[in-house]
Amino acid sequence: MASNDNTGAETEATEITEAEAVEPADGAARLPRHGFISRLYTGTGAFEVVGRRRLWYGISGAIVAIAIASIILRGFIFGIDFKGGTTVSMPATGGAGTVRTAQVSDLFKKTIGRDPESVVIVGNGSSATVQIRSETLTNDETTKLRNALFDTFQPKGSDGKPSKAAISDSAVSETWGGQITKKALIALAVFLVLVGLYIMVRYERYMAISALTTMCFDLTVTAGVYSLVGFEVSPATVIGLLTILGFSLYDTVIVFDKVEENTHGFQHTTRRTFAEQANLAINQTFMRSINTSLISVLPVLALMVVAVWLLGVGTLKDLALVQLVGILVGTYSSIFFATPLLVTLRERTQLVRGHTRRVVKRRSPTAEAAEEATPSAAETAEEATAAAASTTPAPNKPAPGARPVRPTGVRRPTGKRNAGRR
Repeated sequence: MASNDNTGAETEATEITEAEAVEPADGAARLPRHGFISRLYTGTGAFEVVGRRRLWYGISGAIVAIAIASIILRGFIFGIDFKGGTTVSMPATGGAGTVRTAQVSDLFKKTIGRDPESVVIVGNGSSATVQIRSETLTNDETTKLRNALFDTFQPKGSDGKPSKAAISDSAVSETWGGQITKKALIALAVFLVLVGLYIMVRYERYMAISALTTMCFDLTVTAGVYSLVGFEVSPATVIGLLTILGFSLYDTVIVFDKVEENTHGFQHTTRRTFAEQANLAINQTFMRSINTSLISVLPVLALMVVAVWLLGVGTLKDLALVQLVGILVGTYSSIFFATPLLVTLRERTQLVRGHTRRVVKRRSPTAEAAEEATPSAAETAEEATAAAASTTPAPNKPAPGARPVRPTGVRRPTGKRNAGRR
């Protein structure tokens, strides 16, 4: 009988933390002190994210408000591929020396009679090129402009001598630009629909709603940054945008997968609430999200350095900016927006509300006797079973960072077959 009692005690033994095992004379728990890096790597739930979700909602709302205001007031600078126009390019060095953008703008206005949309110098050194963008020019206007540029700046060809062939031009009609815009919007819509279907099949509807809302948040903030900075929106921007939306979805799914693992069958235990389990999942995936973001940001920063300071290639600069902003925003939203929003949606359900009440009641031994003696009619069979099982005293919420301690009197298993039978 003694052996049976020991076996039952071993089976029913619960996890005891150092905060519960060691009680000082003054009643204060002696918790182990862990550093910031240690808590970050161990993922013990020491960082409260879900519990402070109103703060994160306020910060996210302010960011979205600034982005929307910039989009409405400043708008976007669309490239030639979207709205049509003419681009004229020539080497930045010629017989008259190095060409300056102010000189080209003045010459364009004198020749055509209106200002160009933009004049930029792309690249450095001998490979530097002047790019002139304007509204669509007729053939006569293009020829007139090319002659004026050659007569004034004498651009040099590949052989080092002044040549008209060094000046090139290209034109995109407004119809073509409209088609490009339409295809870009269709690609974005198809991406969002497919993502929504996948998440609804893979997870449940509340996770799908949270993930889609998070992607809309990332899209709005990234577009707002583009509007604030004033970078040109090109097809490369659309490609980069789809890329970072995929990254944001990837990071969000990682966190949601851990939330699903932690909350599986949560209604059958009263150790933690749904919100606490979700917060624990965020802590457990902190380092994975940070490491993934760092690995993704480093090559993008290198691309920006090469594009802006070495080559001056506008297309690479646009692509690098949208990816850099998207990675940072996607990492923030997957941690501080997606999971808190999921918890908010789930807490509106009867299952989570009832479970939270049971957890709070079990942690509060001073609850009203009437509520403990008479369960409400709305309780399900599972709730009644959990309420009956909760008559035994239960430990409080595990303290963040507390290490588990094996109960005394319980023999540690050796892991060896037939141990103790010799």
